[in-house]
Amino acid sequence: MDGCSTLLKIPRARLCNSLAITAVAAALAVPLTAIAPAFAAADAPSASDQQCLGCHGSPGMEKKLEDGGTLSLYVPADMYVKSVHRPVSCTGCHSDIDPAAHPPAKNDIASARSLSIIMTQVCRGCHADQSRQWESSIHAALVRSSNPAAPICIDCHNPHAVIKGAAESIGQIPCKKCHTDIYTAYLGSMHGKARLKSAESSAPICSDCHSAHAVKPTSLGQGPEAACFGCHAGVLEAHETWLPNAALHFEVVSCPACHAPQAQRKVDLMLIDSKDAQPLGTEQVGVPLFEASAHSDSKGIDAQTLWNLLQTLNRSGIAGKTVLRGRLEAATGPQAHQLADKSQAISDCRTCHSAGSQAFQSVTISLIEPQGQRVGYGANADVLSSPISLESVGGFYAIGGTRIKLLDILVILAIVGGVGVAVGHLTLGWIFRHFGLIPPQIGGHGGGHGDQPGGGPGHKTA
Repeated sequence: MDGCSTLLKIPRARLCNSLAITAVAAALAVPLTAIAPAFAAADAPSASDQQCLGCHGSPGMEKKLEDGGTLSLYVPADMYVKSVHRPVSCTGCHSDIDPAAHPPAKNDIASARSLSIIMTQVCRGCHADQSRQWESSIHAALVRSSNPAAPICIDCHNPHAVIKGAAESIGQIPCKKCHTDIYTAYLGSMHGKARLKSAESSAPICSDCHSAHAVKPTSLGQGPEAACFGCHAGVLEAHETWLPNAALHFEVVSCPACHAPQAQRKVDLMLIDSKDAQPLGTEQVGVPLFEASAHSDSKGIDAQTLWNLLQTLNRSGIAGKTVLRGRLEAATGPQAHQLADKSQAISDCRTCHSAGSQAFQSVTISLIEPQGQRVGYGANADVLSSPISLESVGGFYAIGGTRIKLLDILVILAIVGGVGVAVGHLTLGWIFRHFGLIPPQIGGHGGGHGDQPGGGPGHKTA
């Protein structure tokens, strides 16, 4: 056991005053070069930091915690001196430590997680702007809901080895710690390949699209599309040169639905309050009611169940009407990041606009959890094609794809009726004229009833 570990176990009675502590520290002191590599004069830790690293620079130093876990107390000296925090010094962040009474006789820590959350207050002291951004993020919302996996400062930034600009390197992206599947998919995308090919590439990394600290859930607004438009200016105009109703497509089709050609696609129907155009949450709808509907049969929510659900949500007395907003999306988050070169993008209209299109065979109905995450419940594909769905999904109707036969019949009847009236009118007019069935005109230049050429009966000339 090393000297510092032994020191941690010395009873408080033997560390009764600062003189004793100084004596013990002197006895245990060893040259810093025995613990950490030699440093250039400009990079050398301060005298006080060297004192701290005399113990904490020893690999394997750790502390037992109340929950049975262990907390690593090891600080790699060679990384620390390169970090942006070196000028701050150890005491700049650990101002609660009294060198004259360290280590304390008793310092119970419930868990590594609880200590990390407490230490985020220290980060706020210098990084106020980033902290405010983080407070508005999905990550902070998950922390407030006591999610043990929600990332806090030290999960993305090693406080003792923060290197400026390191997170911009594709190999150092901290997001991959939690979002491994998405990160792997990104590496295979055109963006990831460009970054791997050249460190000077301007292709986006995670923080360019999702921001570094104010990370918002994809359920809010048009976040992902807005990120695409940030780099791909004029993209709507470019699509209008070949894509009919381009603006409508942009509204109901996500970018990855076409630009990740290998991805499976689904239709997501999100419940929206028409009054403020905001998505409804599980608290407003009532999860038990919705889950009961979702499990109405093995195929998920069917057209009749969806109609009944909307009738329940739109019962009399409700201020805002609940509607469904449909969007065609990549089926999963990782697939949405498998973006290919634009030359491989789907441009064949028949991919979606054909009977039985694969894109419309997978349907989810979404709500928003209190933390902002979207939760999707499986639905039967018939919610897009049943006559019962006319009111439910009337706003999401792809010609030839989501073919509601009743709509087709109504359209045909309207066309036939419109043409029939016009043709019938012209036909009757021809018949009347041809067979002299046109009734006598009333008034006009021909005179009234009983008029005859040359004057009426009994007319006398002079």
